[in-house]
Amino acid sequence: MSFFLLFFLASCIAVIAGLWKIFQKAGYKGWEVLIPFYNFYIWLKIIRKPLWWYIFIIIPFINVFTILLMVVETAKCFKRFSLLQQGLAGLFPFVYLPYLGFKDNEKYTHPDNLPKFKKTVVREWTDAIIFAVIAATIIRTFLIEAYTIPTSSMEKSLLVGDFLFVSKLSYGPRIPNTPLSFPFAHHTLPLTKTTKSYLEWIKLPYYRFFGLTSIKRNDAVVFNYPDGDTTTLEFQSSRSYYAMCREMGRDFVNRNFTVVSRPVDKRENYIKRCVALPGDTLEIIDQNLYINGVLSVTPGETQFNYVIKTDGTRINPRVLSDLSITDGGQTSLSGEYIYALSEERAEKLRKIRNIVDVVKILKPKNYHEKYIFPYSENYKWNEDNFGPLYIPKAGTTVRLDTTNIVLYERIIHAYEGHDLKIQGDKILIDGRETDSYTFSMDYYWLMGDNRHNSADSRFWGFVPNDHIVGKAVFVWLSLDKDKSLFDGKIRWNKMFRLVN
Repeated sequence: MSFFLLFFLASCIAVIAGLWKIFQKAGYKGWEVLIPFYNFYIWLKIIRKPLWWYIFIIIPFINVFTILLMVVETAKCFKRFSLLQQGLAGLFPFVYLPYLGFKDNEKYTHPDNLPKFKKTVVREWTDAIIFAVIAATIIRTFLIEAYTIPTSSMEKSLLVGDFLFVSKLSYGPRIPNTPLSFPFAHHTLPLTKTTKSYLEWIKLPYYRFFGLTSIKRNDAVVFNYPDGDTTTLEFQSSRSYYAMCREMGRDFVNRNFTVVSRPVDKRENYIKRCVALPGDTLEIIDQNLYINGVLSVTPGETQFNYVIKTDGTRINPRVLSDLSITDGGQTSLSGEYIYALSEERAEKLRKIRNIVDVVKILKPKNYHEKYIFPYSENYKWNEDNFGPLYIPKAGTTVRLDTTNIVLYERIIHAYEGHDLKIQGDKILIDGRETDSYTFSMDYYWLMGDNRHNSADSRFWGFVPNDHIVGKAVFVWLSLDKDKSLFDGKIRWNKMFRLVN
């Protein structure tokens, strides 16, 4: 049994014991605290709150905030009016409630008989701010959170400058690994570049509440960047620490950069499309994606890089604007360009008078790119020809050998916490020689719709289930970073749309 579970159980017992005595001091039976739902009815009567509070008590996640409010209202019944006293009651109910209940000289007073307590203007503003921060934190942690699209990896399905809502309820919200953190900040404090926004004094294990649905193939998913468990403060997650180590050597990187590790919930947030589910077999053949041997069609607008050659003259910027071609540019003075295009846009460019040729960039089969997962000469894969690769599913077992271990070694030692060693032709997991492994967690494969301009699973591998944040559901604002406020900065036709 984990320390967290023991602590949680002990806290629940302490709260129940404290409420037992408080019920008695308020003129009720102590054992009534043990009756589910009825105990909240009595508690609401003790603090004289309306029964419609029950609505918030039964709503998951909102009920946490509601119960904390009830604890604070209980403290008021014992004439605890100062901000410090009420704050301690809300933060440490497992201590405060037993103290109020078991301390003989602590007397309960019905709310109607409490002395009038006049708050100062500062106190009223402080209470309002604290309420707003707590409420917003609960909403963004457990219900829905706002995100923005910083890169072109999902163009044209999602654009740079799109502001969207991500549903945490869809796949089930997670308990934060690091609950002690600065409100509304991710991993770095506002107005700083390197200062951590969280403390690791308390580390909670992974736990996900029930969700409204499971991840479906082709969902647009927000997740914590798996390669971001270790990073450099100089580059943050704009450059993979592990890729830097492969390029320059681990010793060089560790000597010349500030290297830090991050818990799962503080790793960078990415958004990609889930193209393969646990148990699927994925393969990319000449840029065509196959799942379990069947050609997969993406609901968004898939783009690839094309080389565009002109007769030596420039491409009219109005043509690019009208076709919404933004990702790329001129590569030489001789009239050669590289742009990310859908096949439809490529065909329209071919009809432009001064454009001589439009050719899709395609890397051939068996052409090995060293930066492509799993970074092994035994797997000569690239962005356009990749796989076949099995996507691990919890409870399934794969055969292991010294060749295919590179596919799953990060899962075994980094995500599922086993000691992995390779000694000659032997594979040792937790000190025992083995030729197989059974996965304990589900994994997913995520790729950007802008296939040649997306750092995705092809570059760093599988996305574990505990890294999943939520589902992108709705774009509420879309801003063009290259335009001014009075020159079409707001993309009105891209606002208030569902994410496909």
